[in-house]
Amino acid sequence: MRRKFGWAVTAAAAAWLTSIVPAPAQTSPADASSAQTWPTRTVRIIIPLGAGGGGDVFARLLAEELQKKFGQPFVVENRTGGALNIGARACAESPPDGYTLCVMSSEPVVYNQFLFKSLPFNPEKDFEPITNLFVNSVALVANAKLNIKTIPDMVALAKSKPGTLSYGTFSFMLVHYMEKLKKQHDLDIVRVPFRSGNEVVNAIMSGSTPIAFLGLANMIPQIQSGHITAIALNAYSRSPLFPDLPTLTEASGEEYPPTWFGLFAPAGTPKPILEKVHAEIVRITGDPAFKQKNYINRAIEYAVTSTDEFAKFIVKNRAIAAQVAKESGQQPQ
Repeated sequence: MRRKFGWAVTAAAAAWLTSIVPAPAQTSPADASSAQTWPTRTVRIIIPLGAGGGGDVFARLLAEELQKKFGQPFVVENRTGGALNIGARACAESPPDGYTLCVMSSEPVVYNQFLFKSLPFNPEKDFEPITNLFVNSVALVANAKLNIKTIPDMVALAKSKPGTLSYGTFSFMLVHYMEKLKKQHDLDIVRVPFRSGNEVVNAIMSGSTPIAFLGLANMIPQIQSGHITAIALNAYSRSPLFPDLPTLTEASGEEYPPTWFGLFAPAGTPKPILEKVHAEIVRITGDPAFKQKNYINRAIEYAVTSTDEFAKFIVKNRAIAAQVAKESGQQPQ
């Protein structure tokens, strides 16, 4: 059973965010007709991360299955940079004709509006949510040569070697956790930006950025082989692949909403096409063999829902993000 988050959403924030949930798209006869023949050509799937990371791998798995079903190419297009905003903009500015889908994490959809003074897209109006795909079980990890196994170990090492450690993460919430930890213990640990999970793994392994909060799916072999040490897991529950790995709540008493990846389309994409895609995603991800291989074995959590449930979930996430941004005192850049 999923735990309730410690973050309480204020009534005012919840009411305001609820008021901006996009109205359901209207279906015209032309839309219904186009959905019957869709797709008749290549469909691209934009992801704002580099190749090789957990989100990219999952997008390619979906693309392969969708291509089998519909008989047209589904091509993954990596649009990296700008704290995931470049790819999100590419999604928002694409024609809403059903030939662009987008796999995006919670960062550009929910959190970046609180980190930047302006965005090249409107996260509340420029996307049609289709469904959540998975919760990314994110682990606090370190290069094994650091010889740290707990959060107190990490704190002690950072205090003994100020200015020598750095970390990477794509998670707004976990940046907040690390910054709180740094202030609490007067630590000098610098955050380093990356374009993909694959880049982060390489940096951990080389020791150039030896600490990270990163999706388990990116580094299962490295953890199993002992080259990377997993310290804590930000997820709803422990991973079946690593049952001895404590959750962040168990390890520190802190609790933060995990990162998720969802499927979107540009705003205005015909509703019948969205429904057609949604039905196929439910079929693909609900297959027991697909679920075992691509969820359980890859240490990610199944999260496919109805489109309405996903839209409401995003609203709640924004309310939490607004509260965390206010609490952190971080000024938009």
